[in-house]
Amino acid sequence: MNKILVVDDDKNLLEVIKYNLVNEGYSVILAETGTQAVEIARQEKPELIILDVMLPGIDGFEVCRILRKEMSVPILILSAKIDEIDKVVGLELGADDYIAKPFSVRELMARVRATLRRGQLTEQKTSVKMQDETKPRAILKGHDIELDTVRHNVFLKGAPLILTPKEFELLSFLMRYKGQVFSREQLMEKVWGYTFDGSKRTVDVHVRWLRQKIEDNPEKPKILMTIIGFGYKFEN
Repeated sequence: MNKILVVDDDKNLLEVIKYNLVNEGYSVILAETGTQAVEIARQEKPELIILDVMLPGIDGFEVCRILRKEMSVPILILSAKIDEIDKVVGLELGADDYIAKPFSVRELMARVRATLRRGQLTEQKTSVKMQDETKPRAILKGHDIELDTVRHNVFLKGAPLILTPKEFELLSFLMRYKGQVFSREQLMEKVWGYTFDGSKRTVDVHVRWLRQKIEDNPEKPKILMTIIGFGYKFEN
């Protein structure tokens, strides 16, 4: 049973989200402050965090920043702030998704299912691999990067590279189709599994994060290339 941490200072909204998540078969933990969220996440190691921005004390952006340094758990931000800049801030701090309030419960549940489904597929592949180490691993290589799609490991020039789940999925997809150009809309559909307002900026932010980790000079990339007017590609 997947464990989900929901963080919001609105007790009524917490109960609504909890009710729907429990009906979907998830185990739910609640927190009403940023400090509680950090402590519970460290103790419980949830598979997903649904995080409000406007919290007493430590706000959601700071919680996201703290937890992203310590763990790779997917983080879905909720916020009444709908400005594009707020979405970008959340994504740049390492959030995997951003939903503006008010939102429909159906949309939230769809995002939760999509995020957890991708994580489960990765775990299943890893489990199969562990049962039969004699089978060849699915290794993607390019530009001193070695990515293991089964064990979910990435190495850059032989050194381990730490990526968030979404960064890993985006890099894996682009490496699998080296040299092929994908629009932001295509990447949103193939990597995220759905589309939502601000999706183009979401892709841009994650590409920028990846460039900071894999490029010698992120300002003059040679690996993740921008094709002006269309999208991105992993250079051959």
